[in-house]
Amino acid sequence: MPIVILTLATGIIFLVADAIMLSRVMGPLFREHLGDSLLEGIRMPAALGFYLVYLFGMVWFAGLPGLREGVGVAALNGAILGLVAYGTYELTSWAVMRDWHPSMVAADMIWGATVTAVSVTVGVLIARALT
Repeated sequence: MPIVILTLATGIIFLVADAIMLSRVMGPLFREHLGDSLLEGIRMPAALGFYLVYLFGMVWFAGLPGLREGVGVAALNGAILGLVAYGTYELTSWAVMRDWHPSMVAADMIWGATVTAVSVTVGVLIARALT
């Protein structure tokens, strides 16, 4: 049962925080630099795929170790996972796309590390409190 609570709590926190950040910060930043090359909406299957795969990674690499070893481990592993995952996307995009901007790289890498660490840490705290 702790794994189910951990997964649900982490996922909800991540989705809400990411939706706010995408609408308020990252969306406008990407529109500023990428303009017409962005889609009007999002491709829902791709978005759903990302969130499911990433949630699995957050739980496996940070949440479960955090349940076993403490919230500090969850926070550290979450920050590392977020930096690596978002950094892979951003640095690859910057390397191969003409209009990719360093401000997008920096903002998204910092965001990835932060939102992943916070989501997993709070997920672990909730799972521990309820089980």
